Amino acid sequence: MPAREMRMEMFVRALLRRDFSRAKGHLEKLIKIAGNDEWGRGYAKAVEGIMNALKDNDTDSLIVQLFSGKDREKAKELLDTYSKLAEQEFRDDYERGYYTAWSEFLKAYLSQKTLV
Repeated sequence: MPAREMRMEMFVRALLRRDFSRAKGHLEKLIKIAGNDEWGRGYAKAVEGIMNALKDNDTDSLIVQLFSGKDREKAKELLDTYSKLAEQEFRDDYERGYYTAWSEFLKAYLSQKTLV
């Protein structure tokens, strides 16, 4: 498993436990791995947004609704949608990075046994 995917798994586990200090450490490493180009900035924006929404318990956000409902089917639908968006050639690097982060996050989220 590539380093970024492993780090994303650890990030997801920390968020599921609501351990935001540990999640922040994983977030910082994810951002470093992603790099500082346009793709990396899009990736960083997505993971920061995910963490902030959960930390603030923003009930209007997609991720808080997903975590509170533990809706595997909805997560699978989103994974499919975001994976397709990340692969679209006409999207700029920022968007592809953003949707890649979401895809990796949802893939890691769905792999957690606690959701079964």
